[in-house]
Parts: sequence; structure tokens; C-alpha cells
Amino acid sequence: MTEIIISFIILFILLMCSALVSGAEAAFFSLSPVEKDELKNDTSKTGLLVTKLLNIPKQLLATILITNNFVNVAIVIVSSSILSFFFGKGSGIDETLRFVLDVFVITLILLLIGEVIPKIYATKNALKFAKLMAVPLDVLNGLPPFSWLKIGLVNGSNIIHKFAKKKGVKISSDELEQALALTKEDNVSEGEHKILEGIVKFGNTDVRQIMKFRMDVDAFADDLKFPQVVALILEYGYSRIPVFSGTFDNVIGILFIKDLLPYLEENEEFDWKSLLRKPFFVPENKKIDDLLKEFQTKKVHMAIVVDEYGGASGVVTLEDVLEEIVGDITDEFDDDELSFKKIDDTTYLFEGRTALIDFYKILEIEGKEFESMKGESDTLGGFIVENAGRILKNNEYFICNVYKLIVASSDKKRIKMVKVTILNSTLEVGN
Repeated sequence: MTEIIISFIILFILLMCSALVSGAEAAFFSLSPVEKDELKNDTSKTGLLVTKLLNIPKQLLATILITNNFVNVAIVIVSSSILSFFFGKGSGIDETLRFVLDVFVITLILLLIGEVIPKIYATKNALKFAKLMAVPLDVLNGLPPFSWLKIGLVNGSNIIHKFAKKKGVKISSDELEQALALTKEDNVSEGEHKILEGIVKFGNTDVRQIMKFRMDVDAFADDLKFPQVVALILEYGYSRIPVFSGTFDNVIGILFIKDLLPYLEENEEFDWKSLLRKPFFVPENKKIDDLLKEFQTKKVHMAIVVDEYGGASGVVTLEDVLEEIVGDITDEFDDDELSFKKIDDTTYLFEGRTALIDFYKILEIEGKEFESMKGESDTLGGFIVENAGRILKNNEYFICNVYKLIVASSDKKRIKMVKVTILNSTLEVGN
């Protein structure tokens, strides 16, 4: 009988050890960022030990798992001997029933007392529990045979991690976009979802798709007198303005308005061109994720976009790039007038120079129908001319899938206004 009492005491101690070790695993790996910040300012012995262990997460986890397995094996052995005493051969219970009873009772005890209950408590009191177990885990971390087994387990996991990394699954942006659409949750706002979609599509967007075309760019000729420059600065309202010599194809620099502030009282003979900064040129087909990296590296906010012949196509700014992720960024100086007008749920009026990428955003469509038909065009008017083979006259139209593009206004050079009618009224479009 004394042996059974000792066995119960040992079982109780082992269960407490299992509960503490399991709870420590949950506590250390569920610490919140606020609790981790609190630990940085904690100079107590336990606080420093917790920080030390958190800095070696793989070794910590290995020590916890090895200890927990040793304790659980011991619990199974002791529990089995206790059950054999009460339900042994002399008890008259069938061997199969006794085996099932052993498995059920031992599993239930381990799950409830050794896993579920301590982990629930430790998760809710993570910092307190982590400090409680910091000293024992630190001792076990350097105590043989735990320290020996720990080294083997960590090295083995590193090898598996490297192998798994090499065999990683490659996911295309289209697959990622589909996954994003499928996993859209009700508790995620529409704005947040659009930002995620912008990030997915970010790497597939060319500079040409987001740039401001040269006909819409406000720039200075280098032969202007200083008073004329000041007057145009007030009219344009920009902080950075390109300066060209002869034509816009020959941009010689960027004028930062802040550089002019100390010289506002100068006369018309002032050499304002001496303040020009070197322009940054990028090709039309450059991806905007690469452009963003170059903006960050070179610490510039504006680039001149050039075509294959070296002529200037337009300009692109850091704001243009960021708007592809977060949506339109406006300030108190931006013009509120939009380049489109919504007539009804299925009819819109656009300027011909509206970029196709903006056209897609307004209608909230992916634009695959247009992308499959377009060549070099990037504007709505250019798309119509490209596919019709000529500049359509007023009231002539071109149909792309369910979109009827009617020319509302044009001249001999370009299409000025386009009325877009959605033939399929059941199609979801932007409001």
C-alpha cells in the first residue's frame, strides 16, 4: 500500500511538472508586443531571464518539448503501474477492456491537467507565468542530457528548415489575387481590402500606366525671366517643376520651389537656372515597385519618363506610386474637379485623356477585356483610336465586351470626351 501512495505522490508531482512546462510554452510564445516592451524596462532577475530566453526561441522550444516528453513518458509509466494495481489480473477485468481503460484514463489526465488547463491559464497570464518558469527553464537549458538533446533537435530543425525553404511553393500574383478575393472577410473594411489588392497588383504595373502625360505636365522653358518664373509658380502651385530647353523632350533639370525662397526679392536678371537639380530619368516600361526602391535610394520624389527614342513622355512622382496602394491622395491644393461624370448607374462621361488604369478604378473592374485588346495605348481615347484605326467623329462608337464607348467630342488630333455605356446593367460597377 505504501508503494501505491508513493506512486500517487510521484504522479501528482509529474502532472504538476507537465502542467508547468506546457503552460510555459504557451506563455513564452503568446507574449503580446506590449508585454515584450514592458520586459525591456524590467531589470529584475526573472525579467532579464525571460528576455534572454526569448532571444533564443529555437533552443527554448527544444528544451520545453524535450522536458515535456520526458515528463509525459514518466506519467504514462507511473499511471500504468497504478492502474495495474487496481485492475490487474486478479481483478477479473478483461485484458482488452483494461488496455482501453489505461489509454482512456491516462490520455484524459494528460490532456486536461497536463495540456489544456495550464495552457489556457498561461495564455491569459503570459507575462506572470513566463517569469515563474524563467529560472527552471534556464537551468534545464544547460542541464545534461537536455542540453545535448536540445543541440541535436535544433540542428535537425535547421536542416529541415533549409530544405523546406529551397522547396518553397511559388505563387503567382494572379493566384494570390484570387486567394485574396476568396478569403475576403466581412470584418475587413473595403478600404483595407483595396489596399491589399493594390499591393498584389503593385509589381505588375508599369510607370507608363500611372505617369502624367507630357501634354498635362506644367513645366518651364529655360529662357524665362525670373519674374515670369515666379508668376508661373504661383499659377501652377507645385513644389517641383521640370525645366526644359527648346522642347519638353530636352528636360535639363528640376526646379525645387523651396530653393527659390531666399531669392524672391531678386530682379529679373537673377540666374534662377543655377538652382536646378539634376533630373532623374526612367523608361516607360519600368515596374513601379522597382521605381519606388530607386526613389528611396536616390531620395527623390519625381522622375522624367522617357520613351524608346529618348523623348520625354511625361513625369511620375512618389505620390503617383503610393496612390497605387492606398488610393488617391489629395491635399488642400489639389483640384477637386474629376475627369469623369456619372450620369446614371450604367452611363459615365470621361475625358479622352483619362488613363485606362484610372478608368478601371472608377468602374471597379479588373479591365481584362481592355488589356487583352490594347497595344501601346494607355488612355481611354487612345484605346478607341488604336482599335478603330482612326480618330472617330462625334457620336461614333466602339464596343468592347459590354462597354459601348461613344465619342462625345473630338477634333482632328484627338478624342476629347467619351461617353461609356454599360450594356449589361447587371454588371457590378462603382458607385
